[in-house]
Parts: sequence; C-alpha cells; structure tokens
Amino acid sequence: MRHQDRYLQISRILSRHGLGFLIDALGLERWVRTDFELLGLRSRDRERHSRAEHVRMVMEELGPTAVKLGQILSTRPDLLSPAFQRELEKLQDSAMPVPYDDVRRAVVEELGEDPEALFVAFSREPLASASIGQAHTAVVEDGTQVVVKVRRPGVVEEVEGDLEILRALAVQASRRWSAAADYDVVGLATDFADTLRAELDYLQEGHNAERFAQNFAGDPDIHVPKVFWDTTTSRVITLERLHGVKISDVEGLARYGVDRSDLAARATRLLADMVFEHGFFHADPHPGNFLIEESGRIGLLDYGMVGTVDERSREHLAMLLAAFDRRDPARIAAAFATVGVTEHRVDRVRLTADCAHLLRTYEGLPLGRIKVGDVVRDVFEILRRHHLALPRNLALVVKMIVMTEGLGASLDPDFQLGRALNPYARRLVRRHLDPLSVAKRLRQAGIDAAALGVELPGQLGRVLDVLDRDGISVSLRTEDLEPLVTRVERIGNRLVVGLIVSAGVEALAVIASTDPDRLKPYETKVAAVGVAALGALTGYLGWTARGHRGRRRR
Repeated sequence: MRHQDRYLQISRILSRHGLGFLIDALGLERWVRTDFELLGLRSRDRERHSRAEHVRMVMEELGPTAVKLGQILSTRPDLLSPAFQRELEKLQDSAMPVPYDDVRRAVVEELGEDPEALFVAFSREPLASASIGQAHTAVVEDGTQVVVKVRRPGVVEEVEGDLEILRALAVQASRRWSAAADYDVVGLATDFADTLRAELDYLQEGHNAERFAQNFAGDPDIHVPKVFWDTTTSRVITLERLHGVKISDVEGLARYGVDRSDLAARATRLLADMVFEHGFFHADPHPGNFLIEESGRIGLLDYGMVGTVDERSREHLAMLLAAFDRRDPARIAAAFATVGVTEHRVDRVRLTADCAHLLRTYEGLPLGRIKVGDVVRDVFEILRRHHLALPRNLALVVKMIVMTEGLGASLDPDFQLGRALNPYARRLVRRHLDPLSVAKRLRQAGIDAAALGVELPGQLGRVLDVLDRDGISVSLRTEDLEPLVTRVERIGNRLVVGLIVSAGVEALAVIASTDPDRLKPYETKVAAVGVAALGALTGYLGWTARGHRGRRRR
C-alpha cells in the first residue's frame, strides 16, 4: 500500500472514532473527508464508548504495527493514565491463519527443503497465529517435540512502511502538540521501531533464549526451551516444545499438586534475579508466557521482548531506591529530575512537595501492607504531572515488577512483593554506596572534569574565531581575555576538587547512616584519610589563592 493510501486510511479511522484532535496534532488535515455518512460512526454512536476505548479500537483497525504499539504503550504508566493502560492491555496479538502453502513456501525459501523432509512430522494446522508469525508443532529426528514459528509473508515490508509513517507523524506531533514535545515522541517512536524490528528477527529471539538458558544454567526452577539452530533463521525459528498448564490454570495446578504460594515465591525469585542479578529480563511476563510442568518447574515462553539493566540503568534504579529508603522528599525529587526525560524545566519545589505527600500517604504502614502497584501508580501520577518520562529500560523494569505483583497475587492472596524484593533492593543500594563503587564514580567525575578543564581554553578560542569570522566586533582583544580564561580555569579546578571531596564525604556519611556496621573496622583509616583529604584541599585552595594575589600585585 502506498504511503498516501495509508495516510488516508489513518485519517478516516481517526475521524470515524471522533479523534479529531489527533488528526490536527499529526498533521493529517488534508486527508480528512467531510462525508460523515461514509466515515462511519455518527456522534451518537461515538458516545457509547470512552475515548480510551476508541483509541483501542483505532489500533485494532490499523493492524499489526498499531496493535504492537498499543501493547507497548500499555506498559508505560509514565506516559498514559490508568484508564488508557487498562484499555490497551485488551489488545490481543492474533490474526487470521496463514495458508499452509505459504508456510511451506517460506520454509523452503529459508531452509532449502519442504517441512516434511526437514522434520519427522510437521503439523499442517497452526498451533497459534499472531500478527508477526505463525506456530506449527513438529518432531525432529531424535524424537524431540518442537514448535516451528514462521514469519508471515509480507509482514516486514508492511511494518517497515508503517514505521516510516510513524516517525513522520511523530515529527509532526512534536511540532504541533506540546505534550508530544514534552515526552519526546520522536525518541519513543525510534525505541518502538527498534523493539518491533527485534521481534521480526527470529535469530535475535533465539539468542535471547540462549542467554536466559546460560543465566539460569543448573537452576531447577526454570526450563528455557532449547533452540534448534539447524532449522533457525531470521524468518523461521525452531524451539523445544514445553508441556504443562498455564500458571493461571488453578485446576491444572491442583491436579499437578503444585503449591501455589511456593510457586508465587519461586516465580518472583526468578524474575527478581533477572533484573537485579543478571541485568537481562523477560519484558512480557504475563500468565500466558508461564507454563507450569507436572514437576512444578516453570517453563518460560516467548523471548521476543526483553529488557536490559545496563550500568547507567542500575545507577538510576539504585539512586531512586536509596532516596526512598532515606524517606527524604528532596532527594526523591532530585532522583526523579535526574532520571526522568523531559523537555520542560522541572519545578523542584512542587516536585518535592508532591514527593513529601507521597511519603505521608504510606508513612507508618508495614512493608507487608504496601502494594507495590499502588506505589507505582502514585509515582507515575507525579511523573506525568511534571511531564517526566522514564528511560525505556527503567519503564520496562517497572512494568515487569507490577506484572509480577499481579501474578503473585493471583496465585497467593497473602503474597507480598515488597517483602520479596526488599533483599534485592538493599543489595543494589549497598553496591551503589560501596566505597569501591563510589571511588569509581569519583574517578570518572575527575576524568570528566579534567577533560573539561583541558578543553575549555580551546572551546573559548573557537568561539572567538567564529565571532571574528562572522564579522561581529567585540571590545576586548584576545590577549585581554587570557587572564580571564586563566582565572576561569583556576576557579573551575578549585570547584571540581571541592565537589569531589564533598561528594566523597557525603558518600561516607550515607554509608555510615544506612549501614554503620560496615565502617566500624575501618574507622581509624577512614578518619585518617578524611583528615589528609581535608588538609590537602585546604593547602591547595591556599596555594591557588596566594598565586593569584601575587600575580595581581605584579
């Protein structure tokens, strides 16, 4: 379909559902037809559904790319209100089955032979059919039962065309709609495109499954399906077939004799290990992706959507947890402002007041009575109020944690996610405040500051060159600026040294206040180092001040 036809289709569907404000925001006015008889829903029909329902129906009508976009947006409480989240969670990734002849043709093109020649048995009827691929059961030579997923014909071209349109619409929206600019919709569109392209590549899904298998090697609680690489390409993937019942099948669990409370604890432990220990986690832990085997072992399915917790994300997560642990609204507000993504100037005073109100809401409640989902909801209400969005990785972590609480509560009414996650969170905060970790960050800050100090004179020189080349006259000669540049460098160096030392002192103070037992064996050494650092700082500041006064007298 040509882009102009797709633009026309999008504008007609939006009009039919009464979403004219989106037509204006996306720059689609020229595609709108005024024949409302042809556009479908009349005003009285539109009133039967909420705006959130209309958005969900629009995405269903627009097809696979829009459905995937809606599913991902449903995981972003920092961007959408709960009403829109609940509605978009209803989007189902299902599609009409692909004819078997098309499946056979795709297998031949990718693997060189018919499915019947490659496998001992291959089911002509699909096990499941989704917007991107279709799954068939099969058997390999050694008798292992497998699932073969085949990408739908033409889906890559369709998705790539929609992604081009999505980026163009995001650019238009960021220019026309202040909310879109605040939340960097162009960046969000780019992130979504990367996620969807990864799901289109079955080689990536295979590598994800193998990485999970390596991370949990020897763990008796989890079963990651084996990847059969001889019959796997970017278009076809063959995975070991797992057998069992869905984790939400209460009768099936009872038939297997599985203790639901123990199962909730084991599933939570696995998901927490992914985030806090491995830094590589399953980003779509809904009940359909957990298959419980007869032995009680958890079989994990679908490795297309994953998240990573890199060093920066780990630092951000630790910063937030440490701020909440200290119950300090100013620190929580500072952490939100540092971690959040926004084009707005953040009102720290209002943000701090909102954080103080949040702390009062849960003050005095024991950990077992606090629902993590409720806290997350209130936190994201604050973030939306201040036009702050989380980086994608952290948003996926939060989504996974909330889904984990829902999963645990469905298995065990007395499930307490906060209590289960508390040891992981404390370990993460301790690692963040560990002297070696603090020293590493201070060393990097020193390197960055030194690089800035070295580059500053050159940067000022280039600014002067540009001003001179563009014919802008100034009242100072270059040599007149040299003393100023020297003084700026000296002041900058003194500030950097002061900041580094004060940061070190603050880090030690935090460690002492949160975990005093750790410092007891080193109290004498720490005091000696502190006195030496203070003396060195005093001497340095005195020397630089003396040098400046001497040059001024001359």
